Amino acid sequence: MQRPEFTAYRAVLCRMNGYWPKGCNVANNKRSTSRDPKASQGVNAFQTMEVNMAKTYGLLAHLRRNDRILRAAVGGAMLYAFTIALAVPELNANVLPEQTGAVTRLLLWPSTAAVVEMRRDPSPLTVVRDLVNRPAYQAYLSEKNCLATAIYFEARSESLTGQRAVAEVVIARTKVPGRPRNICGVVYEGSKRRTGCQFSFTCDGIADKVRDGGSWRQAQRIAANVMRTGGKVNPVAAGATFYHADYVSPGWASRMVKVASIGTHIFYRPQRGRNL
Repeated sequence: MQRPEFTAYRAVLCRMNGYWPKGCNVANNKRSTSRDPKASQGVNAFQTMEVNMAKTYGLLAHLRRNDRILRAAVGGAMLYAFTIALAVPELNANVLPEQTGAVTRLLLWPSTAAVVEMRRDPSPLTVVRDLVNRPAYQAYLSEKNCLATAIYFEARSESLTGQRAVAEVVIARTKVPGRPRNICGVVYEGSKRRTGCQFSFTCDGIADKVRDGGSWRQAQRIAANVMRTGGKVNPVAAGATFYHADYVSPGWASRMVKVASIGTHIFYRPQRGRNL
């Protein structure tokens, strides 16, 4: 059954073109079967009009179904624009002059010393994004540096697998109840005391100075990889939270479960139900 609006439009078009009532039968909703060319032309006009109206009503129905999504999208865009409008004046007031733009130097011709300087100010979106991301990125760099430091000073003479195992131990300790929840806290736990440090390099009295650039860069790569995967992709330490060198015999080792031996290190985990 057609909509009432369709019937009304059919009647109006019939009267305007002189086909009423010969060209169409609105009451019975039937098109005329007359062979009159003008009547056939009127029928074709009806068909075109009905198709266009159907498309229009379909679009309106679609918009009604999706008006909530549309309102949410528009509201989010307005809120974002409002936030930028409020934040940019404050940011511009607090940014140092040398931080307000980037200077690009272009050499016009190799044989000349002429240099053109172009200053490009950052967009408000860039400033807001940098402000939001900077604390998280700085925290990530700090954590990665702590983990790389532990790898470098504890296992730089070990194989890649041995270095990764040490990194996995550090990551696993951040999930142990009662221990620090961040990497730097785990690495330097107890370092302020004469005894009780968890990693010997933090309390051996020797300055922690990096002297091997290649080993340090490798430690940073391993640290970034283990942090990205959480030590759960192709693990090598089997969930160990303790280890010691094979040339020492600490008293706590007898209360642990040995899970791996990699290079000069032996790895352990506590017995089930115990967190040490």
